[in-house]
Amino acid sequence: MTGTRSAITFAWLLLLPALVYILAIVGYPLIDTINLSFTDASLRPTVNFVGWENYEDIFNAEFGGIILRTIVWTTFSVGLKILIGTCGALLLNAAIPGRTLFRILTMPPWIIPIPIGVFAWGWLYNGQFGMISAILEGLGLTSGPTEFLAYGNTAFWSTIVTDVWIGVPMVTMYLLAAVQSIPKDLYEAAWTDGANRFYRFRRITLPMLLPAIATMSTLSLIFTFNSFDIIWILTGGGPRGQTTTMIIDTYKTAIGSYKYGAGAARAVMICLFLSVFCFFYFRLINKVSRQGA
Repeated sequence: MTGTRSAITFAWLLLLPALVYILAIVGYPLIDTINLSFTDASLRPTVNFVGWENYEDIFNAEFGGIILRTIVWTTFSVGLKILIGTCGALLLNAAIPGRTLFRILTMPPWIIPIPIGVFAWGWLYNGQFGMISAILEGLGLTSGPTEFLAYGNTAFWSTIVTDVWIGVPMVTMYLLAAVQSIPKDLYEAAWTDGANRFYRFRRITLPMLLPAIATMSTLSLIFTFNSFDIIWILTGGGPRGQTTTMIIDTYKTAIGSYKYGAGAARAVMICLFLSVFCFFYFRLINKVSRQGA
């Protein structure tokens, strides 16, 4: 018993530096942000406690639309990244000539600095000299220049396409590593038993990939939900707020309007949304994994 207690104490001593680091880097800012969210902090020198007023102001019709827009934006973006990334990982794992070259060619969207890549997409979306508008007009699909970023619907989907383009390489490389870690003996045994390609994918590849897909989905969800630079560079949250997500609204409130207390309340709401989603998402994935096993 004494030896067990000593081992536990030694383990906590080993964890102590990491715990102190987490509390200093994550814990203190989080607590400070929560405290700030209950005040009317701004450029004024005086700061007053306002209770739940900032949170009550959040739940209005406009912010409800922002929440829904953020959920749709994140869902489609993450879903497309996982779908395209999974397909890309399976294709890059296939025994085809030039496989190494194809793997290298998937990396530029991830390697290029995000602002540069977003500016390039902004040029492609331009109606006057952008390539996409010119191609559509040349094919007769449009009767004239199309300003993709000037209208709410097209601007919204344009930001999703850009985000997917930037995020797919990371998902592909991560899932490719997961695919390559699957034991080849499983495929050989299934092939010997006469299993076709689809059956091998459904009964071997997909179940073995679920943990990696769950991890990458969670990471991608957090990155996408908090994505700021792509939307801000392309549209600034416009036109007429049609691409304003929760993180853009938080920035506009805290930095643009100098309402630090209200902005802190929005930041706390973002943290709660992500925490709740990740909790239920992991429960769902664990349930699916147990059923698959």
